[in-house]
Amino acid sequence: MPRAFSISAEAIASERERVGDDLDAFDVARVIELGELTLPAMGAGDLRLRILAVSAEHNVDHAALADTMNIAEARGGRIYPGNSAIAEVVEVGNEVQRFSVGDVVITHCNGEPDAQGYPLRIWAYDQPDSIGWYAEEAVVGEWQVIPAPLDCGLNLWEIAAMPLRAPTAHHLWRRAIGIFRLKVSQAQRAQLNVLGFGGGVSELFLMLARHEGHNAIFCSGNPARRAHLEGLGIESIDQQAYNRFASRDDVRAFNKQVKSMTGGEGAHIVCDMLRGPVYAAGLQCLARMGVNVSAGWQLDTSCKYNSANLSVRQITVDHVHYETVDGANAATELYGKVFRPTVHEEIYAFEDLPRAMEEMHQNTQTGIPIVRVAEQMPDALKGLIP
Repeated sequence: MPRAFSISAEAIASERERVGDDLDAFDVARVIELGELTLPAMGAGDLRLRILAVSAEHNVDHAALADTMNIAEARGGRIYPGNSAIAEVVEVGNEVQRFSVGDVVITHCNGEPDAQGYPLRIWAYDQPDSIGWYAEEAVVGEWQVIPAPLDCGLNLWEIAAMPLRAPTAHHLWRRAIGIFRLKVSQAQRAQLNVLGFGGGVSELFLMLARHEGHNAIFCSGNPARRAHLEGLGIESIDQQAYNRFASRDDVRAFNKQVKSMTGGEGAHIVCDMLRGPVYAAGLQCLARMGVNVSAGWQLDTSCKYNSANLSVRQITVDHVHYETVDGANAATELYGKVFRPTVHEEIYAFEDLPRAMEEMHQNTQTGIPIVRVAEQMPDALKGLIP
């Protein structure tokens, strides 16, 4: 049987008891457990995958903390997480058309598309009976994987960083620019000021904005990530210089800097978490007609705003979940051409995945954390391993 990581409601309760429900003292690594897994039987339209590498994702942090909801409890007491992976096909069902044994693929996490293709639920999170890809092997439907773009110019770890983040950034950008263009046409204003607050999704979001000719600004407390984006022509702001917006004075000072970088206008589009410490700063620095767009759940499930103020300023606040399957395929076409992610300097061993998640929780990594699952890689990938 393959090994797989899981998160149980019992382990969450034990760790919460240990720290007295102090989530600042919560150790995510104590909750993510390695064990063996019996995979579901393959159907005619299924593939069996050998997982090669995965990226650590913030929704796993939420599942471990049970901060937005106790998803392990809601799923019957245990979930098998992992929404993002690169894998090798090792077996195919007799109705599979697009893939063959030996193909290398990436996953997307759309668990149950609605009539328009958007997810009602996320695979390995709230989709019932779904088993994720923090495992040595997995069984998935043919529709759940995309051919890996091995000739895109990125290395293996960079490719592994993006199966979840790239579709999210792609969806955020097309929503944000679409909403803004409903209010202000290309003829009225061609080049926009676009700001993102510090994470892997925001990085890719800003790369899209820059690629389309807009002014892009990255606000992060991580110097390695700021340096990477500056090398791509994206300006940066050190978030720590504003005490992560702990006071109104910090927010005002940040707004003043954004205005100084944008000719006094502010940001036409902001990508943030729609909650937590950056939320007030993101709304404050928006220009008239601005759009604040977010896919984040971090820190809270609620947000508030002065509707009269936002109405006068013609501000739109938009909540985004995840991309369609078609959109995930479109985002994959941008690997290497537009998307060049920042990857954390350590590539973690499979057994070290809980530590990778705890270090993500502590925000000590220099980029997107990657976990190498397979020791033996397919020959097609050997030239892509740094």
